[in-house]
Amino acid sequence: MRTSSPVISRPDKSEYDPYYERYISLVSGNDVLTLLQTQGQETVDLLSTATETKGDYRYAPDKWSVKELVGHMSDTERILNYRALRISRNDPTPLEGFEQDDYVRNGPFGACRLRDLVDDFANVRQATISLFRQISEEAWSRRGTANKVVVSVRALAFIILGHELHHRKILQQKYLQPRP
Repeated sequence: MRTSSPVISRPDKSEYDPYYERYISLVSGNDVLTLLQTQGQETVDLLSTATETKGDYRYAPDKWSVKELVGHMSDTERILNYRALRISRNDPTPLEGFEQDDYVRNGPFGACRLRDLVDDFANVRQATISLFRQISEEAWSRRGTANKVVVSVRALAFIILGHELHHRKILQQKYLQPRP
């Protein structure tokens, strides 16, 4: 297994759907494994400051709770990891999309302790790092079809990183910020 962090060039816009630019544009740097490790720890540290009662907080009635948001982050990362695994192994089978609101609605997040959901996120992130450590230099640029659009393994890594940054910012600004 590779132990050094690969420096991966940013994905070209042809490697992902334009929707994902909103995430990829948030990522600074190309040291994917280091970014996955440091960002993941920063998110865990942020979430570890929240009390269990804060886990059920919603900043608006129609918004996800903190627990649901953390569950969504883990679910999405798992799905993107699966896509990266399949594409990196040169599997040409088109992969289906998923409806994030259905996953949250049908997830067990409300019945879970926030601490357990944070631990789950940390475990998912460790699995992400383990997977990406195993990807060969050649496989980073492989492309496949997911949710009816072409995406590369490299783009999936950047989407994972940017998706986390997007939601961490929301957590900081709307959920975990001290209220006046």
